[in-house]
Amino acid sequence: MQIGVAYSEPGNQLWLNIEVPDESTVKEAIERSGILKQFPHIDLTTQKVGVFGRLVKLDAALKAGDRIEIYRPIIADPETVPRKDVVEE
Repeated sequence: MQIGVAYSEPGNQLWLNIEVPDESTVKEAIERSGILKQFPHIDLTTQKVGVFGRLVKLDAALKAGDRIEIYRPIIADPETVPRKDVVEE
């Protein structure tokens, strides 16, 4: 089955479409994608992962067409960052 794996950091976004065996888990698909070799600082023991924006565990089963997202840790406290007011026209 075909799935996607996405990871983004400032100035570098990667989205891979890969083929995985049926009944693959999130962790197996991430490992098969090769993304951990491209971004060796990714730590699946601490970083959260999701499928289509919904947090999942590494042992979650995948369905054809799923998009796995690897999330980076938040480095700024949202309560201390000044808000930018959006002007709507």
